[in-house]
Amino acid sequence: MSRIKLIAALALASALAAPAANAQLAGHKDLTTAIALTMAQTAHAMCTGQGYNVSVHVLGRDGEVLVAMRGDGANPHTMENSMRKAYTSRMQRRPSGEFAEALKKNPVQGAIHLDKIIPAQGALPIKVGDDVIGAIGVSGSPGGDKDEACAKAGIDKVAAELK
Repeated sequence: MSRIKLIAALALASALAAPAANAQLAGHKDLTTAIALTMAQTAHAMCTGQGYNVSVHVLGRDGEVLVAMRGDGANPHTMENSMRKAYTSRMQRRPSGEFAEALKKNPVQGAIHLDKIIPAQGALPIKVGDDVIGAIGVSGSPGGDKDEACAKAGIDKVAAELK
């Protein structure tokens, strides 16, 4: 190999390696168990205080269950429903009720066919700035708007930590 070709090959190798040397791992915040538990307990307490027997799920960044709570007297199906509402909100990065409304306008959205997705109001994404780090879902109130209000109370309780 001529000296010029060797220098050109080394220069090319250095140029390709340079971006890797400056690369950084992604940094992000995640929900702690303590924060997730506080949110779930607050949402449950608000709904229970209004006479509703509910279940609550708080999911993390990857849709994993951090807290699952079935309140006294809550119907068995509310456990699955609160989880699916929360999962929908997390994966859609918006309130589950917004997904339900969008589905009415465009009933052929592919997401409806995914496992665990449900078009039902009652869950909200948990955000730090624009980064969705989880979701909280509630089921068992007489209406998704009431479930969502309880979910919002849970998020509001820890709002100072979500910065």
